[in-house]
Amino acid sequence: MSHHHGHEGRHEKRRGSHGHRVHLASPGEHHRAMTEEYKRRFLVSLLLTVPILALSPEVQGFLDYSLRFPGSIVLLWLLSTIVYFYGGRPFLVGLIGEIRRREPGMMTLVGIAISVAYFYSTAVAFFIPGRTFFWELATLIVVMLLGHWVEMKSILGASRALEKLVEALPTTAHLVKNGGYVDVHVSEVKPGDLVLVKPGERVPVDGVIVDGMTSVDESMITGESKPVYKKPGDEVIAGTINLDGSIKVRAKGVGRDTYLSQVIELVQQIQRSRSRAQDLANRAAKWLTLIALGAGSATFAIWLALGFDTVFALERAVTVMVIACPHALGLAVPLVVARSSAISASNGILVRNRRAFERAKDLSAVVFDKTGTLTKGELGVESVIVIDKRLGEEEVLRIAASLEQGSEHPIAKGILEYAEKRGVKPARVEEFRALPGIGVEGRVDGLKAMVVSPGYVAERSPRTLEEVGGVLGEGKTVVFVMLDGRPVAAIALSDVIREESREAVARLKEMGIKVFMLTGDNRHVAARVARELGIDDFYAEVLPHEKAAVIEDVKAKGYVTAMVGDGVNDAPALMAADVGIAIGAGTDIAIESADVVLVKNDPRDVPKLVELSKKTYSKMRQNLVWATAYNAFAIPAAAGALYTIGFLLPPALGALFMSMSTVIVAINASLLK
Repeated sequence: MSHHHGHEGRHEKRRGSHGHRVHLASPGEHHRAMTEEYKRRFLVSLLLTVPILALSPEVQGFLDYSLRFPGSIVLLWLLSTIVYFYGGRPFLVGLIGEIRRREPGMMTLVGIAISVAYFYSTAVAFFIPGRTFFWELATLIVVMLLGHWVEMKSILGASRALEKLVEALPTTAHLVKNGGYVDVHVSEVKPGDLVLVKPGERVPVDGVIVDGMTSVDESMITGESKPVYKKPGDEVIAGTINLDGSIKVRAKGVGRDTYLSQVIELVQQIQRSRSRAQDLANRAAKWLTLIALGAGSATFAIWLALGFDTVFALERAVTVMVIACPHALGLAVPLVVARSSAISASNGILVRNRRAFERAKDLSAVVFDKTGTLTKGELGVESVIVIDKRLGEEEVLRIAASLEQGSEHPIAKGILEYAEKRGVKPARVEEFRALPGIGVEGRVDGLKAMVVSPGYVAERSPRTLEEVGGVLGEGKTVVFVMLDGRPVAAIALSDVIREESREAVARLKEMGIKVFMLTGDNRHVAARVARELGIDDFYAEVLPHEKAAVIEDVKAKGYVTAMVGDGVNDAPALMAADVGIAIGAGTDIAIESADVVLVKNDPRDVPKLVELSKKTYSKMRQNLVWATAYNAFAIPAAAGALYTIGFLLPPALGALFMSMSTVIVAINASLLK
């Protein structure tokens, strides 16, 4: 964790630390603005489309009513102009962008169709005979805006991750000065400064303890389920929570040099480098663009060659190009997504990144973070080992529970819950004292009792440790109960495995998916959990910043990999995986950097997710096939291929086909179960 920056480098970095917050909020702001913009353009266009439909001669003919008045065509043109330039702007801008990149896609297809419809209809309205396409233009823009708005909403959550991470960094620090302390903004702390951290506060800087003993909750950074005992000389990390003692810390990393800031940078990098795999619909759109342009030009040329007048040939060509841009294609994917998101949400599965969700159908390996995912992340008593045989197990429990009854410590909670389950009532305690980093002491029934760490016992009676050595080797958390200075019992606690984990692992293996486990805990703990759950392989003692590397390693073996985790320290790994899945009870940050969030905190939802992804994908394929197949018929018919047998697809009928295909796509999407 040491950083060797030159002196200048350090000043450089520190200057940036003020701007840290602003700099991070930007991607979120951008997406929020985009989502709002699509929504606004959609609503305005929708409002204007109503009168456009009412004023359109085709719609009037179709519904058999008449609404004509002097200037009605000018009003129709005016409204359509607003929809074309205001509602259609994202597509026109997108069209230019795609052509510059030589990657025609959905934007090009929509942009060309609306432009051809608009300029041709304008010419018809004022200069040449023919029919207008104003209402097709308006409905196409409205439907496409709706599709994009639905899509942007799902992207929005992703960029909030970083803002959450930044919030975990404290903004003020108690700087030690002339025997007292002053509160300053964190950015004013320099390496080498002394900082006071009180119990219950977040540590503001990376540094080394010079004074005081305490336990620190590092679960957010390391995923380690139990609090870590710290004494002078030990390192602490910014963003972790100081539990029970006051400590003075000599600052080493400040601002951008802190560990958490580097995790933030890592998440940002991975977010930027996420592959923008082009959507299926975009690929379909690219082909349709080429077909539409080709068919449109061919239609125009052939009718002219056959001796028809320009106006007729042009109308045919425009009909082809407008019809080639199917509303159905724009909705084929968003509707299925909306439907599958609704289904998954009602099952407690929140999909935040669609591409990753589509990728879930191909998963071949799932990597679970242990603490809080496969296990509950809470300590539970596994066994009570009585050393002094004159005491019973219940008696030992009563003493331990009595001493722990005032504490919020995870070990205390575990002991109290177990005592309650066994029906053991805690007694009154006199002269109670918390010994930071060691344990607690007090008088129970007149005897001096203590609950202490193995380290404390090791200094005083090492033989005791040998007697219970087996338990210590299994990677359990052990505390000792002492009476009048001699150890009378050991209580072994361990992270409780979730019942649902067994089923989840079994189900994934049935589906032919490899299951791995990743943990910051030691090898013994990892091996025990892996054995109990039947996991294929595990990675233990992995430091937080190495987690993403483990994921890359699994991916390098050719697996399409999902990562399931809950802590901040999992954020880079969640981003690195093909599919990042956060378990809901985890920290908000992990949730925000994940592609999918399992709200119910149930690992069995992972196999469910894979199944839903498979079904969703096949629905999308059906819809895209349908949306494109409709074109295979509509384009030649609109071009006049059946003219010889006296059938010329009237534009109104073409439009009806267009609506029909959209309805079919919508119905098919709603059949997703």
